[in-house]
Amino acid sequence: MQTSELTKPHRSITATTAFLAGPALMAGYGVVRLIGRAVGDYGPGVWWSVAHVLFLAGVLTFVPVFLGLCRTAGVRGGRRARLRAARAVGLLGAAAVAVQAVIDLVVGFLAADEEAMSDMFEKVQDVPGVMPAVYTVVPMLFWLGLLALVTQLAFFRRDDVPGWSPLLVLAAVVMMAMSLDLLAVGALCIGLALHPMRRGLRG
Repeated sequence: MQTSELTKPHRSITATTAFLAGPALMAGYGVVRLIGRAVGDYGPGVWWSVAHVLFLAGVLTFVPVFLGLCRTAGVRGGRRARLRAARAVGLLGAAAVAVQAVIDLVVGFLAADEEAMSDMFEKVQDVPGVMPAVYTVVPMLFWLGLLALVTQLAFFRRDDVPGWSPLLVLAAVVMMAMSLDLLAVGALCIGLALHPMRRGLRG
C-alpha cells in the first residue's frame, strides 16, 4: 500500500509533464525543419539532426501520454477495454514512427549529401514491408490511436475532457497529413487539446 501511494504521484507528474513536453517537442521538430528548409540546408547536417532528435524525443514522450489517458480514473468495463484497444493502436504507431525517426537520423549521419541520402532512403524503403510498416500505414496508427483515446474520453469523462479536444486533435491530424510544413501548428493544436486532461490525471 505504501509503495503504491508513493509511486502514484510520481506517475502522475511524469504523465502530466509529458502532456506538455510531447506536443512541444513535436512543434520544435516542425519549427527546426522549416528553418532548415528556409536556409537551404535541410539535408545531412545540423538542422536535419536536431530536427529528428526532437522528432524522436517527441514520439517517445507520447508513450506516457497514451498510458496516462488510458489510466484515467472512473472508466471501467467495456469502456476501459475500448480505451486499452485505442492505446495499443497508438503505441504500435508510436513504435513505427520512432523507428522511422531512428532511420532518418542514421541516414542523415552517414550520408555525405542529399543525393547520398536519397540513395540510402531508396535502399531502405525497397526492403519488402518497410514502406507500410515504417512510413505509410502503421505510423498513422499513432495519430489515430490518440484521436480515438481523446474522442472516447470526451464521451466518458465530460467533466475532464471538453468536446472541442477531439476536434482539435482531428484538425491537427488533417493538417499534418496535408503537409509537414503544418506540423508545428498541428502540434500546438494537440497541446491545447490535451491540456485540460492534465487535471484528471492528478485526481
